[in-house]
Amino acid sequence: MNYFSTNNPSQKVSFQEAVRKGLPDDNGLFLPEEIPVLPDSFFKGLPNLSLQEIGFEVARLFVGNEIPEADLKTLVYEVLSFETPIVKVEEDVYSLELYHGPTLAFKDVGARFMARCLSYFNEIENEQVTVLAATSGDTGSAVANGFLGVDGVQVVLLYPKGKVSQFQEKQMTTLGQNIKALEIDGSFDDCQKLVKTAFLDQELSRKLGLTSANSINIARLIPQSFYYFYAYGQLVKQTNKPIVFSVPSGNFGNLTAGYFAQQMGLPIHHFVASTNVNDIVPHYLQTGEFSPKPSVATISNAMDVGNPSNFVRLNYLLDNSQKAFSKSVTGTAYTDEETKGALKELHALDYTADPHGAVGYLGLKEYQEINDVAGIFLETAHPIKFKEVVEPTLDIKLDIPDSLKAFLKREKVAINCSSHYQDFRQTLMDL
Repeated sequence: MNYFSTNNPSQKVSFQEAVRKGLPDDNGLFLPEEIPVLPDSFFKGLPNLSLQEIGFEVARLFVGNEIPEADLKTLVYEVLSFETPIVKVEEDVYSLELYHGPTLAFKDVGARFMARCLSYFNEIENEQVTVLAATSGDTGSAVANGFLGVDGVQVVLLYPKGKVSQFQEKQMTTLGQNIKALEIDGSFDDCQKLVKTAFLDQELSRKLGLTSANSINIARLIPQSFYYFYAYGQLVKQTNKPIVFSVPSGNFGNLTAGYFAQQMGLPIHHFVASTNVNDIVPHYLQTGEFSPKPSVATISNAMDVGNPSNFVRLNYLLDNSQKAFSKSVTGTAYTDEETKGALKELHALDYTADPHGAVGYLGLKEYQEINDVAGIFLETAHPIKFKEVVEPTLDIKLDIPDSLKAFLKREKVAINCSSHYQDFRQTLMDL
């Protein structure tokens, strides 16, 4: 399978090169030259397949012969070593819990897959690389955990000062070894801009061997399609209604992965892109205008993105057509007060969500008001990671998992840096 840039489809690279580079030289994003379609036999057996079996069948179509099937199977099974259950919340409403991995966030799947792919290719090429990633929260902790101790890989994480939760910060600033954290005086969009500018800085990129671990890296994106297949296979056993997915969306990597699954043949009826007040894509779907703007801080901070990178991929796949986009995706946006209301509504149903899952629930319920469908909203992080919001909103005390207690005892180590590129560049050079 070859990959091309959204800015130049005529130039193709291998899966390995796409993973190692992260971003094409022309500042586009990599896409597979085709999205493979799975056979009918796969979908007939889907309800009986494990997440690991699904992951291997999907991954091998995108990786091709660049990782031998035996090695790829081992890799995928190691990545998917935890559960991703669907939980019934109420009639026709289900939560897909993606927070049962080591850092209690959905990004564990993509980060672990990318780390293992990069480690495999590094062993073959014997090269050093620097993984550079901007995070609005959970990407940082997932990437840090996935790459911790990987030979030949230095990880540099950029996060906006004062705009991530205590747990998220501790998970990426206390590991040491090959993990470095930069606390940027700015927003997530500033962090993302610094990363993109660094990749376009050819001298710096060559010197450090830069690659990205955000969802702009195709190896982060592909594995996130796995759990759509699994969740659909589990729910189709319980309903005859069309199935929709409501996806809490910030940088739109998770929804892009779901669209990949749909194009591979998974009969997802529709997607709901559920956002907070950073409503760039819902605004586009309603008006046809894509207008990036500075992000606004909210209680669902992982979605505080004012210029979602993966919109480029989705828009390319949907022929740059707002009409085609709207046929596949409905966009909704909610305030913090509405999000807190959803947290309370879910808690009354005996389900404790995090703010991002609550936004997903709101989007699903709104869509179901005029559509008779069964729906799954993605619960992307353990509620404890947002205890500062969840506990006072619900007037409860959450139990802290042992894995997080260990992080809280460690000392934060982060390098302060301005959002000016030359300051950031020098900081990178000095690491």
